Amino acid sequence: MFWLLVLLAYLLGSLSFAILLSRLAGGPDPRASGSGNPGATNMLRVAGKRLAVLTLLGDLAKGLLPVMVAYLLDLSVQEQAWVGLAAVIGHLYPIYFRFQGGKGVATAAGMLLGLYPPAALLALAAWALTFFLTRTSSLASLIATPLTLPLLAWQQPGALLPMCVLTGLIVWRHRGNLRDLLAGRERHF
Repeated sequence: MFWLLVLLAYLLGSLSFAILLSRLAGGPDPRASGSGNPGATNMLRVAGKRLAVLTLLGDLAKGLLPVMVAYLLDLSVQEQAWVGLAAVIGHLYPIYFRFQGGKGVATAAGMLLGLYPPAALLALAAWALTFFLTRTSSLASLIATPLTLPLLAWQQPGALLPMCVLTGLIVWRHRGNLRDLLAGRERHF
């Protein structure tokens, strides 16, 4: 059951709500506009608030749903975390869109919400505070994700290894943003 859920989570994670909603609305492909990222932040830039909110909700749900199913099937916390990570990997490298995906932050937030809601709230608070102070979404994401690791190590140690992998993937996907942040060229809202 575990491996089937991992596969299904990856396939669900591969659905790109930004691309699908852009197509339905007759808008530009978010991978070819703005930052080139098919995620909620870029959808806000290229398609407006409504499609950005729908993208965010869809990306959150595809991280949350597989974890909830794994929980209902009585899988361990570690197995739930690996299933959630598969959904995030689907978002990062979607099979349906030539493996050109987003940065995984919203899907990871949904995964974390399903695994351990206090860690999701910590990440949300850190993201919101950083964004409020800097108006830089990438910096907020890069700060919020690793901040959950000590809390998980203390409260949900079974989820720690998959979350460390997730944190590494999110940092890797933001490597261009890191270069721009260090050079003072990163986009601000």
